[in-house]
Amino acid sequence: MLRNMHSDQFFAKPVFRRAVGRSSRVYAAPRHMLLQSMSERPVILTGFTFTKSTLAAFSERYEIAGHMDKPDPALIPSEAAPHVQALVTTGSVGASDALMAAMPRLSLICCYGTGYERMDLEAARRRNIMVTHGADANAPDVAEMAMGIFLASTRRIARADRMIRRGDWTKRIPNRFGAIAGLTGSKMGILGLGAIGMHVAKRAAAFDMEIGYCNRSKRADVDYPYFPDVMALASWADHLMVCLRSDASNKHIINAEVLKALGPRGHMVNITRGWAVDEVALAEALRTNVIEGAALDVFDEEPYVREEFMPLENLVMTPHFGGGTEHAQGRMTALVKANLDAHFAGKPVVSPVAELRDMAAKPAGRLR
Repeated sequence: MLRNMHSDQFFAKPVFRRAVGRSSRVYAAPRHMLLQSMSERPVILTGFTFTKSTLAAFSERYEIAGHMDKPDPALIPSEAAPHVQALVTTGSVGASDALMAAMPRLSLICCYGTGYERMDLEAARRRNIMVTHGADANAPDVAEMAMGIFLASTRRIARADRMIRRGDWTKRIPNRFGAIAGLTGSKMGILGLGAIGMHVAKRAAAFDMEIGYCNRSKRADVDYPYFPDVMALASWADHLMVCLRSDASNKHIINAEVLKALGPRGHMVNITRGWAVDEVALAEALRTNVIEGAALDVFDEEPYVREEFMPLENLVMTPHFGGGTEHAQGRMTALVKANLDAHFAGKPVVSPVAELRDMAAKPAGRLR
């Protein structure tokens, strides 16, 4: 008997298949069908809790053999491990050498989203496993969120909302939350002027802000002031927007010294990857007014359950959903499907991570 799935989000346990006929439900195939179905279509494993519609899109051409709540080899469904050919997950979840070793047929890892900071790329190269990512699919949507939480921080929007809800608005008081500078004429320093950073710059310019940036190299297609390192950028800027793609080279690039350089009227926003920011240093800077405020949509460990940030009124937090619009999810789902389709057709993938582009050009012999 078929088991209906009613939740908008669910874990894929056994193989999920598209139902035949008028029904569009995705259902769990009976366990005795597992090995037969795995021989018919490429087999994927999920390492992230995707929506029902996203899983349905994946299951049109691929068998979803199971789901892992965490990137732990012990959580791979034992009956699926010998058959999994592709892992669909996120860069913030990641995949270790041990996880790859537990799936002997694994030849592709698709990161749903831009980042891939917790992927062991050295192990992937050694094992001839291609890794892809979401490239620029969600850049406009993340930039929207960046400006939203930036405004919430600089204009004290979240604090003011909480004040009214508590019943504390009993009379009009000037400068209730301290002096608010406003954005017009201020300097926005963008750390990482890639696709997201460029969309942030466009939106910040609409607020009449001056734009400066720090990148691995100077861009020839913009005339914004360029700064060779983050300390120089923070010293120049009134506010700092972190838009870089994190890797081992820039973990905790936002540290106590950078925050001090930003100054006591500065606001820092992290919209891309949590581990770019030293969270202990940030909590201390906010407690002691080294900077005026901050906003985070991403955290070093997610979900965030630690205590440092919880009491801080000058911090705005959202649960990593900057790219969580319908448009962005549609684009990211389509890109994952395009990478899966190209890979299993023996062609170069569409959006390989930069470090493995040379491998992507030579797909022959990767499938197993």
